[in-house]
Amino acid sequence: MFGGTFSADMAGRAPGSLGLVQDFVNTLEMEPRDADVEQLGTPAALTAWLTDRGLLAGSSAGDADLALAVDVREAIRRLLFANNGGPTHEADLALLNRVAVETGLRPRFEAGGGVVLEPAAGGVPGALGRLVAAVSEAMNAGTWRRLKACGDQGCRWAFYDGSKNRSGHWCSMESCGNRAKAQQFRQRHRAAAP
Repeated sequence: MFGGTFSADMAGRAPGSLGLVQDFVNTLEMEPRDADVEQLGTPAALTAWLTDRGLLAGSSAGDADLALAVDVREAIRRLLFANNGGPTHEADLALLNRVAVETGLRPRFEAGGGVVLEPAAGGVPGALGRLVAAVSEAMNAGTWRRLKACGDQGCRWAFYDGSKNRSGHWCSMESCGNRAKAQQFRQRHRAAAP
């Protein structure tokens, strides 16, 4: 994670490859509220991000790759918001299905009885296919529902809900949670005022 407002400790780090999906979603930080911080602002930045995480080697992103990566990231973010009680948009699922098909995700059986999804495509499409495969793996493992987007509309930071009852709603109680509770308090007092 980059040096923004939140840290991995505050936001809750997802286990395994789901942590990579979390990092991908958090390449756009919508806090502070006066300026978004975008890590994937150029094809070169996307190339560097994917390469640094071992998802891409010997290839460079172009403008179309960047547009697709941002679309995939925001589709995943909306699905994480659905994990936090928001609506699920069929278009987001359709995009992930399209990436899975276009990258040729296929099972690869491993010694010891394991199976992983692996893209047939290389380059940036293959890297995005690996991220979609990580989403699929988390869904099958039952950890997907714990990765959520913050309930604060201005934040939407991806965090892993480690609470026993999966009731986490904000990436951080100290920032977004307190802000939401203060807003609810003010609304109740305004409604009660004559």
